[in-house]
Amino acid sequence: MELISSLPVTTVFIALFALLQVPITMAVGFRRAQTGIQFLDGGDEVLLKRMRAHGNFTETVPMTLLAMAAAELSGAPGYLLWAGGGALLCGRLLHYCTLLTSGFGNGRAAGMLLTLAPLLFFPVYVFWHLPD
Repeated sequence: MELISSLPVTTVFIALFALLQVPITMAVGFRRAQTGIQFLDGGDEVLLKRMRAHGNFTETVPMTLLAMAAAELSGAPGYLLWAGGGALLCGRLLHYCTLLTSGFGNGRAAGMLLTLAPLLFFPVYVFWHLPD
């Protein structure tokens, strides 16, 4: 419990993103079951979009959460952690929904910007607050 009490904001976002990972992963599995495609995308555009949405989520969220935890352990104020976590959440949802519906567009770009902002901000905060 000591670690959780040291990371109260990050812990909330870890739990939230873990829950979001479930339907994102299941969407790929359901499409595989519908199409009978067991490996790669088989040329199915819907499956490819779901795979990339899942992959992009999996590629960005864990490292951002690790950077967030480092920032929280480095003393980042709650409002910055909530803002960064909220940006990541909005960014991932916006990117996921845009990728699945249209595939391209401003929503996808905005989603990536909202994802990359905390991925950049949290480690910068850590380096800025390293002890002398």
